[in-house]
Amino acid sequence: QVQLVESGGGLAQAGGSLRLSCAASGTFFIFNTMGWDRQAPGKQRELVAGITTSGSTNYADSVKGRFTISRDNAKNTVYLQMNNLKVEDTAVYYCVQITPRGLRSWGQGTQVTVSS
Repeated sequence: QVQLVESGGGLAQAGGSLRLSCAASGTFFIFNTMGWDRQAPGKQRELVAGITTSGSTNYADSVKGRFTISRDNAKNTVYLQMNNLKVEDTAVYYCVQITPRGLRSWGQGTQVTVSS
């Protein structure tokens, strides 16, 4: 059974940084596209960043130049480095796995709160 466990969320000041991690188990990690979604209160969940099996990345326009997604296939872990945080980055962040067949799985989420 797929298990995605996020960590690294918390409270940061605007302009600060946080690094999220997501450890995957029960899955063929190296074959899957990985990503991060987020959901702010009262808003729809949105894709923040994704990384393919070959290392290609994509980002939401709102985080380009500030966030960096990476993966370590030896550790079955995906990361999201978040720099120059803004108050509007406050949300629950979810790790997402997308299999070659398009099946998606999410972790339980980690709260990120950015104060002004």
